[in-house]
This record gives sequence, structure tokens and C-alpha cells, in this order.
Amino acid sequence: MKLSSRIWSVVYPVLGLLLALLLWELFCRSFQTDLPGPRQTWAKSKLYILEPLTKRGEMDQGILLLAWNSLRLLLQGYLLAIVVGVPLGFAIGMSTRFRQLSDPIVQVLRPVSPLAWLPLGLVLLERSRPAALFTIALCSMWPTVLNIASGVRAVPPEYMQVARVLRLSRWTTFFRVLFPATLPYVFTGLRVSLGIAWLTIVAAEMLTGSGGLGGFLWQEYNSLVFEHIIMCILAIGAIGFLLDRVMMWLEARVKAFVG
Repeated sequence: MKLSSRIWSVVYPVLGLLLALLLWELFCRSFQTDLPGPRQTWAKSKLYILEPLTKRGEMDQGILLLAWNSLRLLLQGYLLAIVVGVPLGFAIGMSTRFRQLSDPIVQVLRPVSPLAWLPLGLVLLERSRPAALFTIALCSMWPTVLNIASGVRAVPPEYMQVARVLRLSRWTTFFRVLFPATLPYVFTGLRVSLGIAWLTIVAAEMLTGSGGLGGFLWQEYNSLVFEHIIMCILAIGAIGFLLDRVMMWLEARVKAFVG
């Protein structure tokens, strides 16, 4: 990549952010709404940003501590979704009978909102944190399941025929043929699932009052502190962007290793 291209790849996103801030400020001034502008938001929220690791209370913490609380819950729920979703996706893709058996169940459970699953989790598990993990895992696993199943069905039949001719064992066929061939589908599902998990955790924290970004956002909404609400929204968006980039980096490393 040429130097000029690299410079413009940085300049354009910065210009986009500046334009968004300008439009935000103009909107607040033109319509006289209760929505605070960028300067008001910074003035009211800078304590949480400039002291990101300070804990003044359970729901009064620096932005990094709030984010860390949310990320811990996210990773636990997401790992649970992977542990269940990856084997289930391969099983559905490899077995026609199992796919026919499980398809109605998957299609019924997949579109259910986290706001519906969380009360059930609270009833079953009786505590907010396990209920949040249950909700995150159940809501986020379906993209992984469906993408992996589609990837397995998309593997060219010739690949499996070659494996049979070479008399490869089932495990060798899976790790040397099936898994590398479905890897793009696997990571597409994992990336989408991670995004849904991040969306779900905010809703879960808002309803359970956990000490993360979602819980803090809901508290500030009830207190009508709109500047802190905007701060949380921007933090949630930025973290979601970084999580997606981390997953892209991991995908490139795994592909290079398998290849």
C-alpha cells in the first residue's frame, strides 16, 4: 500500500467523525431538544473518561471499569454459545436426519428476543448473573449454528470422495478436510454471534441492574442524565467495533495457520 493511500485511510475516518460531531451539534442547536451536544456531553462525562479506572460506587465507576464488567459477562456467555453452537452446527450440517429433526426447534427459538428469554432465565436460575449468561448464550448461538451448517452442506462432494478413497478416519476427515473447508462460514457465524452477544448483554444488564455499561445507562436514564446515556452509547458502539476487528484479526491468523 502506498504512503498516500495509508494517509487517506486515516484522514477519511477522522473527517467522518468530525462531520458527525458537527451534524450532532447543529441538530441540537437547531431543534432545541433535550439532547445534549458534544460539548455538553464531554463536560458532564469527562470524569468517567479521564478517570476510567476509578470506582466510587457499584454503579459509579470509570468507563473502563464499566466496560470490563460488561466484557467479562459477554465473554462467559459467548464462550457458552460457542461450546454449544459449534458442535450443533456441524451435527446439523453433517446429518440430514438430525437437520430435519432440529430445524423446527431452531426456527422457533431463533427469533425470540432477549427481553423474552431473560425473565425465563430468572425463573429457572433464580439469580441475575446466570440468567444473563443463559440469555446471551441462547440469543447469540444461532448465527454460528446456521452458518456452520450451511458451510458443511456447501463442501464439494469431491472432497469427501477423496477422503473415502484415501480411507481417512472420521476424525482425520473432519480436521483435514471438513473443518478447513468450512472455516469461512465458521468465522462469519462467530462474528455475527459476537455482535448479537454484545447487543444482548446491554439489554440483560439494563434489566438485571448489573454494574456494566448497560446497567449504568439504565440508571442514568432513570436519573435523566442524558449526557451519560450518550457516553454509554458511544462506548458500546466503539467496543462493538473493536470486538469485530479482533475477530477479523483472529480469523486471518487461524486461516494462515490452517492453510
